[in-house]
This record gives sequence, structure tokens and C-alpha cells, in this order.
Amino acid sequence: MTKTLSFAAVHFTTAFAVGWAMSGSVLVGGALALVEPFCNTIAFHFHEKLWRRLERRRSRRHGEFAHTPL
Repeated sequence: MTKTLSFAAVHFTTAFAVGWAMSGSVLVGGALALVEPFCNTIAFHFHEKLWRRLERRRSRRHGEFAHTPL
């Protein structure tokens, strides 16, 4: 969990720094630091769903058992 929190801190800090550097606005940097990780989380959820579907199709095609996470 510590590594996850550390990564989250790096992600928020990077998003803030990029937004601030590109706009010159602390407000824009702060908004980007809050909104971008949220949007990325939603996108990752759908990416994982699609990836699992593709893995199931590939495993059926090759006669393998689909991997299902615990």
C-alpha cells in the first residue's frame, strides 16, 4: 500500500507541475492534478475490461483455460 500511495503522490505532483508549467496558473495545475488521475482511473478500468475480453478470446482460440484473477 505504501508503494501505491507513493505512486499516487508522484502522479498528482506530476499532473500539477505539467498543468502549472503549461498554463502558468496554480488553479489550472491544481484542477489538472485532481481531474486527470480520476479520468485515467476510469480509462484504466475500461482498458482492463477490454484486455480481459481479448485474453479470453485468445485462450479459447488456443484451447487454453482463461486466466481469472482472484
